[in-house]
Amino acid sequence: TAARGFVLYTYGYVDFEAEQVLETDLDEGRRLRARARRLYARGMGYGLRGLDRFYPGFENQLKTDPVAAVALLKPSKAKRDVPFLYWTAAALGLAISVSKDDAAMLSRIPEVEAMLNRAIELDPGWDNGALPAFAVTFEGAKPTGGSRQAIDQSFRTAERMSAGKDAGLYVSYAENVAIPEQDAVLFRDMLGKALAVDADSVPARRLANLIAQRRAQWLLGRIEDLFLIVPETTETTGAQ
Repeated sequence: TAARGFVLYTYGYVDFEAEQVLETDLDEGRRLRARARRLYARGMGYGLRGLDRFYPGFENQLKTDPVAAVALLKPSKAKRDVPFLYWTAAALGLAISVSKDDAAMLSRIPEVEAMLNRAIELDPGWDNGALPAFAVTFEGAKPTGGSRQAIDQSFRTAERMSAGKDAGLYVSYAENVAIPEQDAVLFRDMLGKALAVDADSVPARRLANLIAQRRAQWLLGRIEDLFLIVPETTETTGAQ
């Protein structure tokens, strides 16, 4: 719960404010980014503390051999362990995203990948598609740009599992596919779907959906900055 709280608060408020401020005040934006990194690290610390208690030595092994570390987790304990894996991986992944000039942080990407992949192995349908939705963001954020095929496969799986009620999934697809491919039509379509989600329809996901919808509104307001060509009229499209 502590790890989840730190991740959602930091992503929805501190990190988001940093992105907005960076457009007008570089120094203040950097200060907020540094604060976001510290808060993500605190969230990650809570997650690692739990995993290390269940599996002594997990944290140290994760840094040296991530695949071997996550292999320690037992299928019989998936219900207990998968939330720890998810929120720890999310915290570390987001800490990396605000530390792109830090080689030491970038070198920890394999830890995120190992935790995500193991969580999917243990309980692929956990939290109505949260894991494949995370995979969309993770694959799209890879330095090489990721695989469009892998992104689309994860997107379709997450959309099916969430019954279209995960606003963050559509925002992630808009940012990780539509922007790099300069497809303003797809961008508008995905963000429109995010805003159409009834945040109250899934109480457990309400806060995350509201955070995603606020981001969707902000991104739509920046469409002319994000795309070289913005069609005045668009047709609905979707993941290929």
